[in-house]
This record gives sequence, structure tokens and C-alpha cells, in this order.
Amino acid sequence: MLSVEQFLTLGAILFCIGLFGALTKRNIIIVLVSIELMLNAVNINLLTFARFGLMPSINGQIFTLFTMTIAAAELAVGLAVLISLYRNRNTSDVRDQDLMKW
Repeated sequence: MLSVEQFLTLGAILFCIGLFGALTKRNIIIVLVSIELMLNAVNINLLTFARFGLMPSINGQIFTLFTMTIAAAELAVGLAVLISLYRNRNTSDVRDQDLMKW
């Protein structure tokens, strides 16, 4: 059986990979995927503490379900904004998306 440390290490590694991708990549799709990876790392940690915590309960699973719902909504809105920006600018580079600047 896997231990708490192994689950938390996996969550930390996934979160760091997602943070690196969100901060360094220029493609908006890669940034959205990196944010999803970070949210999945948080879900792993929530489930770990729900299972192995001092008082195991279903609260971590409920929070994970809410996080997954929010992540799905965020992805849908993010892709809609991406498609709209791509139609106007013909690029998916993050640095070229300065539509809100004066």
C-alpha cells in the first residue's frame, strides 16, 4: 500500500510541473493544460488528507468534486476566450494577447 508521503510527493511534483508550465510557456493551450495539472495535484492532496488524515471523512472527496467542477467550467471558459482571441489575432502566443491594453 502506498504511504501518505508518496501521495504528497506525487502531488507536489505535479504541482511544480504545472507551475513551471504556466509561468514559462508562451502557448495559451499549454498554459491552460498546466493550470489543469496544478488543480489535479491539489485534488490528489485533498484525497490524500481525506483518506489518511487524523479523522478520515468524506469532506476531502466533496471538495475534490467541487474542484473538478470548477476546473471543467474554467477549461470551457478558457477555450472559448482562446478561440475568440485566436480569431481576432491569428496567434495563440501569450505575449501577443494584449487586447485589453490601451
